[in-house]
Amino acid sequence: MKQEALQVMVTFPSRESAESVAKGLVENRLAACVQILGPIDSIYRWQGQIESAKEWLCLLKTTREAFEKLADFVRKQHPYEVPEIIGLPICQGFPPYMQWLFQSIEG
Repeated sequence: MKQEALQVMVTFPSRESAESVAKGLVENRLAACVQILGPIDSIYRWQGQIESAKEWLCLLKTTREAFEKLADFVRKQHPYEVPEIIGLPICQGFPPYMQWLFQSIEG
């Protein structure tokens, strides 16, 4: 069976929380790497109100097989009640990079 790669997006309320979760994901081999971007401005509806916040966006590289464990890890560590955890397929990639990504993820 061919492995499938994902890029997962997760937002955090602080750089510190983003870095803490990112480090845990890489240490546990659930993500090959995590890029932290921000701050970004987010505008969203929450509990019937329009809200805005400064957030940090993490771009995680992982595999489809590791997604559920990754999402569970994020949910347990994340300060939000309902964190954004969105996985998008990586359709193409530089072969040596993709090989490194797959080798970096556990089982």
